[in-house]
Amino acid sequence: MKRVHVAVGVILDAQQNILLTRRPEHAHQGGLWEFPGGKVEPGESLAVALSRELREELDIEPLRTSPLIAIRHDYDDKSVLLDVHVVWEFSGRPRALEGQPMDWVPVEALLEYDFPAANEPIIPALRALLP
Repeated sequence: MKRVHVAVGVILDAQQNILLTRRPEHAHQGGLWEFPGGKVEPGESLAVALSRELREELDIEPLRTSPLIAIRHDYDDKSVLLDVHVVWEFSGRPRALEGQPMDWVPVEALLEYDFPAANEPIIPALRALLP
């Protein structure tokens, strides 16, 4: 089974809303909402991967992060390890560079969005962290 290591950013604004993006229809788990991020490339550190992915997807640079949760999940076609970090501060203004829909969401509204199964444990972790 294919294994994929993913750096995930839970990006917060000043009001502690969370930035979500929607996966393209043609992608794995297409059409579902997600916390931005992407694959950690061979030889790349988690911090470098998270910075690269957020720059490529959203044109932002994380300035202050902290680990939130690590999630292992097996889909039928692949196994993923999500290394999830809260992005408390960032530079730049998030823009959907890949044309993906974006939404800033308060933590209490996360349950209204459809996420890939691997992302679901992030929601209770966030609810425990944020007031």
